[in-house]
Amino acid sequence: MEKRKIPASELIINADGSIYHLHLKPEDLASLVFTVGDPDRVELVSRYFDRIDVKINKREFITHTGWLNGKRVTAMSTGMGTDNIEILMTELDALVNVDLQTRGERDEKTALQIIRLGTSGSMQADIPVGTMLASEIGVGLDTLMQFYPELPESQFIGTAIQEELGLGFQPYQASASTLLLDKLDNRFLKGITLTCPGFYAPQGREVRLRPRFDKMVERIAGIKLQGDQRITNFEMETAGYYGLGKLLGHEMLSLNAIIANRPNKEFDQNAEKTVDSLIQTALELFVS
Repeated sequence: MEKRKIPASELIINADGSIYHLHLKPEDLASLVFTVGDPDRVELVSRYFDRIDVKINKREFITHTGWLNGKRVTAMSTGMGTDNIEILMTELDALVNVDLQTRGERDEKTALQIIRLGTSGSMQADIPVGTMLASEIGVGLDTLMQFYPELPESQFIGTAIQEELGLGFQPYQASASTLLLDKLDNRFLKGITLTCPGFYAPQGREVRLRPRFDKMVERIAGIKLQGDQRITNFEMETAGYYGLGKLLGHEMLSLNAIIANRPNKEFDQNAEKTVDSLIQTALELFVS
């Protein structure tokens, strides 16, 4: 059977052979990728590399690929939100699993290891600022996965949130890679992360516009799940990573520096130090 050829309108390749948004060629990417939201944070990761061979800037996507402890690694920025994560994941996957010259899928698939190093807010009073938290499950309040095949795992948390808030759609959920989770030590708390489609009202904040859902943070934080599970924190990318990673066959993990505690109305005055500690710890655990 002849392989499907992906049309030029569906997967855009730049004149220099790089993929459209990321501006990367397959040889620019390592199989272990650390991602950050803020483009300025890429250097905060790559400064710990022993050597940097690739530096590419395109839109909010900045990529540094080099070597650390004899292992090739990539650090790159994504910008904010799951719309950016959809672009990132699709194009990273195409770099390793599509022949960009023939536009056909490769017979032998490559599973990338992608680790998000991000900031997050705690939804629980007993999770203080300065905590490093690994997302065992990501739950998306955005509608990205409405456009992709059904995820192959229970959606009980999304159902519980839908019922609590009276949403017209069901939030989706997907799990982290057990392979990557197993590499963590007791410096990390493990939790369930809510991914929101915005920073203000979608996270229960009120500036001039009042959020539609009263006491949203308290209501979601108080949802009783199976066993002693609870929703621990929220941010803007994790569930998109996990959902697309699950469908595409990549190993995904989101690590969070907790820099705000919403119930206690606290912000981490040492947030930069907390983020740097997260970066150094992740590099220690995954690049040895």
